[in-house]
Amino acid sequence: MFGIKRPFAVLFDMDGTLIDSEPYWIQSERALASEHNGVWTDQDGLDVVGMSLDKSSQLFKDRTNVPLEPEEIVTRLTNEVQERLAKSIPWRPGAKELLFDLRKHGVPTALVTMSLHRMAKQVVDAIDFDAFDLIIAGDDVRHGKPHPEAYLKAAEQLGFEPNRCIAFEDSISGLSSAEAAGTYAIGIPHVIELPAKPGRILWETLEGVTYKKLRKLL
Repeated sequence: MFGIKRPFAVLFDMDGTLIDSEPYWIQSERALASEHNGVWTDQDGLDVVGMSLDKSSQLFKDRTNVPLEPEEIVTRLTNEVQERLAKSIPWRPGAKELLFDLRKHGVPTALVTMSLHRMAKQVVDAIDFDAFDLIIAGDDVRHGKPHPEAYLKAAEQLGFEPNRCIAFEDSISGLSSAEAAGTYAIGIPHVIELPAKPGRILWETLEGVTYKKLRKLL
């Protein structure tokens, strides 16, 4: 019918996009390195933003010489970040409001993160409304971001072609993943700069973004 927009889905990254959890990760990484007389700087922490846990934990091990296997590093860091999240979940400006507006209008949503599924579920369960239809986490895929697998899987399980999905990301690897999957990818820079390039869409914030604004995009 004339004037009726086709349905769409919205896919959200978690760390740095929905919640300001990167400081939690960096604190835990620095503490673990210090325990073993290693050094982990803020810049080291920024270097792994958006990276798959397999790659980031190996890089952490290589730079700090912590005598743990990458899987043990992931478990330790995730446990500590979850402890901090249990006390306080720092939402990014406009994120929760946008989620609520989308759900009010019946828009399917997915959380697409490289954090472990148990951590993503903790955040989702803490939201006081039914915010997500689906979680695709780092341990739900074979290939982490910037590979497009996570976004392709989310779109498929929601029943949408990738080009009918809007994806929000704050990291270079995450935005590259969403772009490679063929979604309408939007970068929301936070702790790291997202380089501009032809065809790349960058917004300053999610604050003030609504269902009505998004439905005009596709």
